[in-house]
Amino acid sequence: MSLKPPIPFASAPFERAAHHRTDTDWLKAAKSNPTSLFMLMYKGKVLCEENGVSLEDVIPGQAISQTPRLIAWLTSDQLPIHEPSQSIFLSEDNGIARFSINLPAEFELENSALSQHVLGDVRAIAGGISPEDAQFAATSAAIFNWHRRHSFCANCGHATHITEAGWKRTCPSCEAEHFPRIDPVAIMLAVKGDKCLMGRQAHWAEGMYSCLAGFVEPGETIEQAGARELFEEAGVKATGRIEYLCGQPWPFPTNLMIGMIMEVENETLIVDKNELETARWFDRAEAQQVLDGTHPTISAPASIAIAHYVLKAWLESDNWKN
Repeated sequence: MSLKPPIPFASAPFERAAHHRTDTDWLKAAKSNPTSLFMLMYKGKVLCEENGVSLEDVIPGQAISQTPRLIAWLTSDQLPIHEPSQSIFLSEDNGIARFSINLPAEFELENSALSQHVLGDVRAIAGGISPEDAQFAATSAAIFNWHRRHSFCANCGHATHITEAGWKRTCPSCEAEHFPRIDPVAIMLAVKGDKCLMGRQAHWAEGMYSCLAGFVEPGETIEQAGARELFEEAGVKATGRIEYLCGQPWPFPTNLMIGMIMEVENETLIVDKNELETARWFDRAEAQQVLDGTHPTISAPASIAIAHYVLKAWLESDNWKN
């Protein structure tokens, strides 16, 4: 267990300096400071430096590009919009403030001074950007996704306003305060002896298998959610031995993935076809082939996904070898 698990979106925590979020004078000065840096997002994608390599969207099961890619951090005088409707104060460290700006949909990127840049899907570029940029991008994507989905007050239905440097929405009608939500997801590698269980969904690329997963419901713990999902999706019962590995922010739209290895008592599968196309057991040697990319017909989750890390952790752990 580590504060910096070696997976994208989770390995480079930054100084969020939350005390600045309510300091309007400091924020105003920081936005005009020539040393401040701005990440720009447009229609869910992040502005990147052009390096001659085309940017593609993600297809589940296909390898994520490892081609190096640079986020286009701009200074205040390079911004095409000086009063953005949506901006987030991200961090302040060593005197450098960082913000993220969500350009409006009507903005014409190709006709602006930013036309020499390219837009990258956050998931698609995660394998090629720095750990620091990945965590900044994940934070920005998650917060802007939250704003997009929660523009009206859940208490009275009135339109809400963005406050506290992008980290809160306030209702002017009933004065309710709304904060960014996170949807926790338990993601489990079920194991019995020297075998592990993985399944696949029909819309994934041919041959891709992954850990089973599901949202944590109100009134249950992470462990209880994992056990419930394993039984609902595959008919296997957890026996009580559980190893928590790590968490991963997954801003698609606002999930927090919670990776675990869970021992189960039975191998007989009853697959819920509404959730999975199929599921099967893999012995340790075959699972290693899947992870290494040498299996003739089956592929592992992309290396940016926590499921990849969970499978790797099981294969490398002496605690789970019989």
